[in-house]
Amino acid sequence: MKRYKGCYGMEWIIEGRAWVFGDNIDTDAILPARYLVYTTEEELARYAMTGVDPEFPRKAREGDIIVGGKNFGSGSSREHAPMGLKGLGISLVVAESFARIFYRNAINIGLPLLECKGIRKHVREGDILRVDLNKGVVKNMTTGVELKAQRLPEFMMEILKDGGLMPYLKKRRLKGKLK
Repeated sequence: MKRYKGCYGMEWIIEGRAWVFGDNIDTDAILPARYLVYTTEEELARYAMTGVDPEFPRKAREGDIIVGGKNFGSGSSREHAPMGLKGLGISLVVAESFARIFYRNAINIGLPLLECKGIRKHVREGDILRVDLNKGVVKNMTTGVELKAQRLPEFMMEILKDGGLMPYLKKRRLKGKLK
Protein backbone atom coordinates (compact mmCIF):
# COMPACT_ATOMS: atom_id res chain seq x y z
CA MET A 1 0.00 0.00 0.00
CA LYS A 2 1.39 3.39 -0.96
CA ARG A 3 1.69 6.06 1.69
CA TYR A 4 0.73 9.67 1.33
CA LYS A 5 3.87 11.70 1.98
CA GLY A 6 2.69 15.27 2.40
CA CYS A 7 1.24 17.97 0.21
CA TYR A 8 1.61 17.81 -3.54
CA GLY A 9 4.33 20.21 -4.60
CA MET A 10 5.19 23.55 -3.07
CA GLU A 11 1.84 25.07 -4.05
CA TRP A 12 0.08 22.95 -1.41
CA ILE A 13 -2.73 22.00 -3.77
CA ILE A 14 -4.54 18.78 -2.94
CA GLU A 15 -7.15 17.28 -5.25
CA GLY A 16 -9.12 14.14 -4.57
CA ARG A 17 -12.43 12.33 -4.35
CA ALA A 18 -14.58 13.13 -1.32
CA TRP A 19 -15.86 10.67 1.27
CA VAL A 20 -18.50 12.36 3.43
CA PHE A 21 -19.13 11.47 7.08
CA GLY A 22 -21.37 12.96 9.77
CA ASP A 23 -20.94 14.75 13.07
CA ASN A 24 -19.10 13.37 16.11
CA ILE A 25 -17.07 10.74 14.27
CA ASP A 26 -14.89 9.62 17.16
CA THR A 27 -11.49 7.95 17.17
CA ASP A 28 -13.10 4.56 17.83
CA ALA A 29 -15.06 4.93 14.57
CA ILE A 30 -11.95 6.14 12.73
CA LEU A 31 -9.83 3.30 14.11
CA PRO A 32 -11.58 0.82 16.43
CA ALA A 33 -9.74 0.09 19.69
CA ARG A 34 -9.31 -3.62 18.93
CA TYR A 35 -6.76 -2.65 16.24
CA LEU A 36 -4.52 -0.60 18.53
CA VAL A 37 -2.17 -3.59 18.71
CA TYR A 38 -0.88 -2.48 15.30
CA THR A 39 1.67 0.32 15.21
CA THR A 40 2.58 1.14 11.61
CA GLU A 41 0.61 3.30 9.20
CA GLU A 42 0.46 0.41 6.73
CA GLU A 43 -1.03 -1.99 9.30
CA LEU A 44 -3.46 0.58 10.67
CA ALA A 45 -4.62 1.51 7.15
CA ARG A 46 -6.41 -1.85 6.86
CA TYR A 47 -8.83 -0.73 9.59
CA ALA A 48 -9.25 3.00 8.91
CA MET A 49 -12.88 4.16 9.22
CA THR A 50 -14.11 0.58 9.70
CA GLY A 51 -16.07 1.71 12.76
CA VAL A 52 -18.32 3.61 10.32
CA ASP A 53 -17.93 1.60 7.11
CA PRO A 54 -16.28 -1.84 7.33
CA GLU A 55 -15.53 -1.73 3.58
CA PHE A 56 -13.90 1.71 3.61
CA PRO A 57 -10.26 0.52 3.34
CA ARG A 58 -11.15 -1.44 0.19
CA LYS A 59 -13.09 1.43 -1.39
CA ALA A 60 -10.76 4.33 -0.59
CA ARG A 61 -7.91 5.23 -2.94
CA GLU A 62 -4.70 7.14 -2.43
CA GLY A 63 -5.34 10.87 -2.65
CA ASP A 64 -8.96 10.69 -1.47
CA ILE A 65 -10.25 13.37 0.91
CA ILE A 66 -12.40 12.82 3.98
CA VAL A 67 -15.11 15.40 4.64
CA GLY A 68 -16.46 15.40 8.17
CA GLY A 69 -19.06 17.20 10.20
CA LYS A 70 -18.69 18.79 13.60
CA ASN A 71 -16.29 17.44 16.22
CA PHE A 72 -14.45 15.04 13.89
CA GLY A 73 -11.97 12.90 15.85
CA SER A 74 -13.60 13.21 19.25
CA GLY A 75 -13.11 10.59 21.93
CA SER A 76 -9.91 9.13 23.25
CA SER A 77 -6.50 10.44 22.31
CA ARG A 78 -4.97 7.98 19.89
CA GLU A 79 -2.53 8.93 17.21
CA HIS A 80 -3.42 5.59 15.62
CA ALA A 81 -6.56 7.20 14.12
CA PRO A 82 -4.81 9.77 11.90
CA MET A 83 -1.98 7.29 11.27
CA GLY A 84 -4.49 4.83 9.79
CA LEU A 85 -5.93 7.52 7.52
CA LYS A 86 -2.49 8.62 6.38
CA GLY A 87 -1.41 5.01 5.80
CA LEU A 88 -4.49 4.45 3.65
CA GLY A 89 -3.43 7.36 1.46
CA ILE A 90 -6.04 9.88 2.59
CA SER A 91 -4.55 13.19 1.46
CA LEU A 92 -6.59 15.54 3.63
CA VAL A 93 -9.40 15.72 6.17
CA VAL A 94 -11.74 18.72 5.89
CA ALA A 95 -14.37 19.05 8.59
CA GLU A 96 -16.78 21.56 10.10
CA SER A 97 -14.71 21.27 13.30
CA PHE A 98 -12.22 18.90 14.94
CA ALA A 99 -11.62 17.59 18.41
CA ARG A 100 -8.44 19.42 19.43
CA ILE A 101 -6.41 16.30 20.29
CA PHE A 102 -7.18 14.70 16.91
CA TYR A 103 -6.28 17.97 15.20
CA ARG A 104 -2.85 18.10 16.83
CA ASN A 105 -2.23 14.36 16.40
CA ALA A 106 -2.96 14.69 12.66
CA ILE A 107 -0.55 17.61 12.28
CA ASN A 108 2.07 15.79 14.36
CA ILE A 109 2.02 12.74 12.08
CA GLY A 110 1.90 14.84 8.91
CA LEU A 111 -1.75 14.48 7.85
CA PRO A 112 -3.14 17.79 6.54
CA LEU A 113 -6.52 19.01 7.73
CA LEU A 114 -8.68 22.10 7.48
CA GLU A 115 -11.72 23.42 9.29
CA CYS A 116 -14.37 24.65 6.87
CA LYS A 117 -17.77 25.76 8.14
CA GLY A 118 -20.63 24.50 5.98
CA ILE A 119 -18.51 21.99 4.05
CA ARG A 120 -21.04 19.15 4.36
CA LYS A 121 -23.80 21.24 2.80
CA HIS A 122 -21.75 21.67 -0.36
CA VAL A 123 -20.07 18.29 -0.87
CA ARG A 124 -21.53 14.91 -1.74
CA GLU A 125 -19.71 11.62 -1.67
CA GLY A 126 -17.71 11.17 -4.86
CA ASP A 127 -17.38 14.89 -5.62
CA ILE A 128 -13.89 15.99 -6.63
CA LEU A 129 -12.37 18.63 -4.36
CA ARG A 130 -9.40 20.87 -5.00
CA VAL A 131 -7.95 22.40 -1.85
CA ASP A 132 -5.35 25.15 -1.64
CA LEU A 133 -3.83 24.82 1.82
CA ASN A 134 -1.87 28.07 1.49
CA LYS A 135 -5.01 30.09 0.81
CA GLY A 136 -7.45 27.98 2.82
CA VAL A 137 -9.75 27.54 -0.18
CA VAL A 138 -11.83 24.43 -0.88
CA LYS A 139 -13.31 24.18 -4.38
CA ASN A 140 -15.82 21.51 -5.30
CA MET A 141 -14.77 20.78 -8.88
CA THR A 142 -17.96 18.78 -9.45
CA THR A 143 -20.35 21.63 -8.60
CA GLY A 144 -18.12 24.71 -8.91
CA VAL A 145 -18.82 25.84 -5.33
CA GLU A 146 -15.86 27.50 -3.61
CA LEU A 147 -15.58 27.73 0.18
CA LYS A 148 -13.21 29.56 2.49
CA ALA A 149 -11.62 27.39 5.18
CA GLN A 150 -9.66 28.37 8.24
CA ARG A 151 -6.04 28.48 7.07
CA LEU A 152 -3.49 26.58 9.13
CA PRO A 153 -0.96 28.65 11.09
CA GLU A 154 2.43 28.94 9.39
CA PHE A 155 4.24 26.77 11.97
CA MET A 156 1.75 23.94 11.35
CA MET A 157 2.29 24.28 7.61
CA GLU A 158 6.03 23.91 8.25
CA ILE A 159 5.43 20.77 10.34
CA LEU A 160 3.31 19.30 7.53
CA LYS A 161 5.89 20.26 4.89
CA ASP A 162 8.53 18.31 6.82
CA GLY A 163 6.26 15.25 7.15
CA GLY A 164 5.22 15.65 10.78
CA LEU A 165 6.50 16.86 14.13
CA MET A 166 9.41 14.43 14.56
CA PRO A 167 10.96 15.12 11.12
CA TYR A 168 10.36 18.85 11.71
CA LEU A 169 12.21 18.77 15.05
CA LYS A 170 15.01 16.62 13.65
CA LYS A 171 15.51 19.04 10.75
CA ARG A 172 15.58 22.05 13.09
CA ARG A 173 18.04 20.29 15.39
CA LEU A 174 20.36 19.54 12.47
CA LYS A 175 20.21 23.21 11.46
CA GLY A 176 21.20 24.20 15.00
CA LYS A 177 17.86 25.84 15.76
CA LEU A 178 17.09 23.34 18.51
CA LYS A 179 19.30 22.04 21.30
